[in-house]
Amino acid sequence: MITIGFVRHGSTQWNKEGRVQGSSDIPLDKDGLDEASLLAERISHEQWDRVFSSSLLRALQTANKLALHTRETKVHLDLRLREAGGGLIEGTTEAERVAKWGVNWREQDLGIENAESMISRGTSFLDEMSAQYAGQHILIVSHGSFIRTMLRKLVPDTGRDTVLDNTSLSVLRYDLCTWSCELYNCTRHLIGRETAYEGPSQETEKIVR
Repeated sequence: MITIGFVRHGSTQWNKEGRVQGSSDIPLDKDGLDEASLLAERISHEQWDRVFSSSLLRALQTANKLALHTRETKVHLDLRLREAGGGLIEGTTEAERVAKWGVNWREQDLGIENAESMISRGTSFLDEMSAQYAGQHILIVSHGSFIRTMLRKLVPDTGRDTVLDNTSLSVLRYDLCTWSCELYNCTRHLIGRETAYEGPSQETEKIVR
């Protein structure tokens, strides 16, 4: 058995502008740093053994705050946890994509990493975690598209397919060869916090975040 907590990184300026981030190395903005601190305070009252993170800065900055409240107090980086590569659309807004490639830009080959590629690297990572850290509680700090793709693969029958908010926590448990979802897109650590940013729309979340 193993418990996995998937965390989406805190917010960035590109999130607010609706720009595709993909593999671009964008830092957290002030809101994102504050969100990560609030999540860190939350998990300080929970039991987490260690944290693994995408090597992209927005994920690493989030993970660094969380790691201080895990048993191991350090961050392990893994390239397999990076966001889907956005190809030619990285750094663009929807309006810019339509202006450049037309309203059917999604039907063109613009070098965007596909779901099968993400699932392959994500499954490889989780198989290693299950074998090496059986019985432990592992936090994984990654990205919206990557996490949603993996959740659809691991727990397809849950019916949970809403937008993943910044610093949301989704908890999965693996037991007897079966994954179950115990918590999805939880941001109770942000309740009551005033912010001008309410997260990406359903439309933008379908792209690479």
